Amino acid sequence: MNKHKWKSLIIAIAIPEIVGAVSGLISSPAMMQQSETLLMPPFQPPAWIFPIVWPILYLLMGIASWLVWQDNSDESKRSLGLYAVQLFFNFLWPIAFFNLEWRLFSFFWLLALIVLVFLTMRAFWRIDRRAGWLLVPYLVWCCFAAYLNIGIYLLNN
Repeated sequence: MNKHKWKSLIIAIAIPEIVGAVSGLISSPAMMQQSETLLMPPFQPPAWIFPIVWPILYLLMGIASWLVWQDNSDESKRSLGLYAVQLFFNFLWPIAFFNLEWRLFSFFWLLALIVLVFLTMRAFWRIDRRAGWLLVPYLVWCCFAAYLNIGIYLLNN
């Protein structure tokens, strides 16, 4: 791989990692405070799992976006636009859930995110199947997050 490709790969990975880190920094104090007081649904993983899983998912997202970016077609540009929209939804979810405590709104926001991730995955798949597959763990985790979100809402309201 040439120097230009390495730089573009690093940038593609850095974008979702930075988005996730900034969102996490904004929501972390509220998250820590609430994790001790909220009733949790069955299958709630321990808190230490989340800071391990999310960076891995962001890494996979970054690689997937890079694979699509390599195509440099109009379809890849549209797909990356969709990717940016879902990344924006991803950024705002923890802020709505933890900082604003909009639990039910956050659930519906997460459902919209799941649809956007699915559409992005499908769009990526058409360009590079590897990119589509790389988003599968993210889609599964978002579905699990939706279960946790609605469970927390129902148990705490």
